[in-house]
Amino acid sequence: MSGAAGRTAVIAGVGSCLPPRVVGNEELARRLDTSDEWIRSRTGIARRHLVDPGTATAALAVEAGASALKSAGRADVDSVIVATTTPERLCPATAPQVAARLGLAGVAAHDVSAVCTGFLYGLATAAGQIATGLADRVLLVGAEAFSTIVNPADRTTAVIFADGAGAVVLRAGTADEPGAVGPCVLGSDGDLSDLITIPAGGSGHRSRGLPADPDDHYFQMQGRDVYRHAVERTTEAALAALARAGWRCEDVDRFVPHQANARICAAIAERLDIDSDRQASNIERVGNTAAASIPLLLAEEAAAGRLASGDRVLLAAFGGGLTWGATTLTWPELATVAAPATAAGDH
Repeated sequence: MSGAAGRTAVIAGVGSCLPPRVVGNEELARRLDTSDEWIRSRTGIARRHLVDPGTATAALAVEAGASALKSAGRADVDSVIVATTTPERLCPATAPQVAARLGLAGVAAHDVSAVCTGFLYGLATAAGQIATGLADRVLLVGAEAFSTIVNPADRTTAVIFADGAGAVVLRAGTADEPGAVGPCVLGSDGDLSDLITIPAGGSGHRSRGLPADPDDHYFQMQGRDVYRHAVERTTEAALAALARAGWRCEDVDRFVPHQANARICAAIAERLDIDSDRQASNIERVGNTAAASIPLLLAEEAAAGRLASGDRVLLAAFGGGLTWGATTLTWPELATVAAPATAAGDH
């Protein structure tokens, strides 16, 4: 995303954090009316990481942010953005707390709420801050403690969503250097907001002054309709981002989609004619981590050496709102930092 003066957001560091507790399908199958085969066949997930009591979103965000700052080789930024569906509280935002814990008190800090598209919305926001000169360096974190808002008795969501955080540091640079973020394509459809929602807890419910059904405090999703819109909207956004970048589908070296569901990712890749060798995936091991999904996957791909400097990367996501988005970037040479084995609790 280039500004009038030619300033472009360039990725300078990447980091991640997964909570240490690993929950396999067998553990969920023992308390839900399901099985390992049912979960794998519908989602592609075998296990996921979940936070322990006392650990919430900020702790994960801090660990991932610290890793990204270390990867970037500098601890200073002008702005901190946290993309999350699971803020520590309704008010205030989680980002100032994360900034303070990282020793960045006093810098601009705010949250972005676009559910699973949150990281891409945050990336566009960070790129805009850099393009306009508002910031020279931005820390962008996607972080979720999604297990805290999922109904543990609902097998349609409890088996899919998980916890984790991923982060990138962005610096001002030029569009022709590795790491440069390309044009961002974003969209939404609020008429379909009920397809992915938490009905209770906000002002819409509180203003009515009526007691809520206990289930309305949990995340709810209409899976069949979400699948169709996710495939269609994500494909459209990806094609639009490629066109704006002047790329073709065959130019993509690595496709990094939001890890919503293995079948959704495969359907999108098929429509884009991107073969399996060029698709990045970790959903089998970490599940759907919502706004953390893409940066977690980028950090993993970089650490494993599956992203090389100069690789053309396509990012795409779909989430509640409904929201969707896509962008392109060329991968830079980065120092990678191993993901922390644990995330410190909030107590």
